[in-house]
Amino acid sequence: MMFTEIDELKNRLDNLRPLPTHTARSLHEQQVLEWTYHSNAIEGNTLTLKETKIVLEGITIGGKSLREHFEVINHKEAIDYVEGIVEMQNALNEWQIKSIHHLVLKNVDDKNAGVYRQENVVISGAQHTPPHFLEVPPAMEKLITWYQNSGELHPVERAAKLHVDFVGIHPFVDGNGRTSRLLMNFELLRMGYLPVIIPVEKRFDYYDALDTAHTSGNYSPFLELVVLLEKQTLERYLLIVAV
Repeated sequence: MMFTEIDELKNRLDNLRPLPTHTARSLHEQQVLEWTYHSNAIEGNTLTLKETKIVLEGITIGGKSLREHFEVINHKEAIDYVEGIVEMQNALNEWQIKSIHHLVLKNVDDKNAGVYRQENVVISGAQHTPPHFLEVPPAMEKLITWYQNSGELHPVERAAKLHVDFVGIHPFVDGNGRTSRLLMNFELLRMGYLPVIIPVEKRFDYYDALDTAHTSGNYSPFLELVVLLEKQTLERYLLIVAV
């Protein structure tokens, strides 16, 4: 029942496809901008939405670090890569996950870009402790096996659980949050849904829902957040494209 409303909204949008060319392009540009801004802002990037837009247009912002500029450029390239995988209808595998992460950290931390961590980490402010670094490769292999055999789940639930379980493993030293959101949206796009953008304003609810899932196995708060955001995004699209 949780998915009934978003499935109805998705069907309404699907019936309006193909969207007018200019409308589709402008919606996509706005989607990429907001996705990049909020995903980076959650991780502490201080560029505003407008500054992020300017950086995406190839202009440098005075007084902002090179790292913050690269985080914007990298995220856009990672979105392009994810959309390319979706377009080619390729199944998700570990090599692709490492490639997504490599793009996220390119020119920011080249040593660790696309490389599973070789040290133990703690997640600041969370009760959950990620597995020992030696357990990361088998945990990732298990995650991919689960993903490949999770066809009975609703696509939005599968996407949400992929995000939760990936970030619980925390396979990389840095960039796990951005990569997890890219993976979730890869799955949503692959199944014909719209990307879910976690607003930086909901950062506390987002982290709290993740920690609840990791410590108690209760995915409901996180799933409810994802469903709500998917619903709002579908409604926004329909408001623009419905005649």
